[in-house]
Amino acid sequence: MINIHRGHKEALERLYKIVETQGGYFTTKQAEAAGFSQKNHAYHVRAGNWLRERRGIYRLSKFPPSERPDLMFWWLWSRNRKDVPQGVFSHETALSLYDLSDINPSRLHMTVPRAFQRRGGKAQLPVLHRGEVHKADVEFRFGVKVTRPLKTIADLLSARTVQTDHMLQAVHQAFKRGLITRTELARSRLPSLIKKEIERLRGEQ
Repeated sequence: MINIHRGHKEALERLYKIVETQGGYFTTKQAEAAGFSQKNHAYHVRAGNWLRERRGIYRLSKFPPSERPDLMFWWLWSRNRKDVPQGVFSHETALSLYDLSDINPSRLHMTVPRAFQRRGGKAQLPVLHRGEVHKADVEFRFGVKVTRPLKTIADLLSARTVQTDHMLQAVHQAFKRGLITRTELARSRLPSLIKKEIERLRGEQ
């Protein structure tokens, strides 16, 4: 019995190290990797130790709530068969996470690979944008991947889904706070038309 108790404690410690970086969330495979047999997962839900948020996604019931639990939940939802999240929060969502404008999107926006396929069930899915995001255009915020400011603004200028005054505000704020520099813009792989539009917005008062 002592060995069983010790094994459970060690598994819980390993799981806790995982959820510390994920706002209390974890996947079925992560629980198994920590040492929790899949046949016992239902028991932990019934006992109130785990909260089943969605098929394959759980949350430790006593873990302190994070500032943006919705981001981690949907990021884990975007995982592939190898349990690796594929999504990158982008467009309007990324703009709001950097606090670059006054927009407050009602739905999350996420860029996923073109071949990405996941079922949403009854939950309202994020707005999915198909495409590849270069690793140089990504950073971590709230524990999840988010497109960097320059990539975010370029995506929105291409999509034409945000009003000009918000884009003007975003560009000015990004340069003022040093989130984008003229050198970064000049060296970027962005189309010349997008670069010129960003320069034009930067120059407007």
